[in-house]
Amino acid sequence: MWGNLLRLSDALRHRARLRQWSPERAAGQRGEDLAHRFLRRAGYTVVARNYRTATGSGELDLVAWDGATLVFVEVKSRTSQEYGAPGRALDAGKRERLRRAGRDYARRADVAWERVRFDLVEVLFSDPPSVAHFKDAFRP
Repeated sequence: MWGNLLRLSDALRHRARLRQWSPERAAGQRGEDLAHRFLRRAGYTVVARNYRTATGSGELDLVAWDGATLVFVEVKSRTSQEYGAPGRALDAGKRERLRRAGRDYARRADVAWERVRFDLVEVLFSDPPSVAHFKDAFRP
């Protein structure tokens, strides 16, 4: 029952976003919602969403604690795998912007760089959507 209720609320929220945002932005936000729920169920404590540096040099989709490790999570979502897995879009430039934003967040939160990790969550909008979590997707 809860699964059906969550799917319905996700669909309604997505439809409302489509009235205000581009389809790409609405789908990205939907992917982040699903990733957030997935990580919470896995025992993570999500402490921030869409964290941006003051200079605009980077953004973190989700920031969470996994035990004593601060985890910066990049969420990639796609409607199909026609062009490959969603994580293929995580190129060197994007990883560098994530590192920059991660350093900024860790510095502000007073967390040692040795206690951080970068994860990737891939969301494929199938029916039902599938979520794959890759711990330590790349090294800081």
